[in-house]
Amino acid sequence: MKSLIAAALAATVLAAPALSFAQQSQQPVTRAQLRAELADLEKVGYKPGLASPYYPQDIQAAMARVAANKDAAQATAYGAPANAATQAGVRENVKSVYFGH
Repeated sequence: MKSLIAAALAATVLAAPALSFAQQSQQPVTRAQLRAELADLEKVGYKPGLASPYYPQDIQAAMARVAANKDAAQATAYGAPANAATQAGVRENVKSVYFGH
C-alpha cells in the first residue's frame, strides 16, 4: 500500500511541471493586434467614441459581424471549392502504338 501511495506521489510531482507550462503558451496581445481589431470593429459600423447605453450588446453584435465577415472571407479564399465536383470525359478510341505488332 505504501508503494502505491509513493508511486502516486511521484507521478504527481513529475506531472506538475508539465501542467504548469500549459498556461504559459498564451502570448500577450500587442498594440498592433489591438489596432487591427479596432479597425475591424469600425469597418462593421461600431463607433467606440460614441456613448451608448447598450454598450455590451453593441460591441458583441459588432464582434459577431466581424466574425461573420471573416468566415465569409475564408469561404471565398484560394483553394479548392468545398463542394467541388469532377467530370470525366468520354474515352477516345485511340489505337495503341503497338497495334498490329
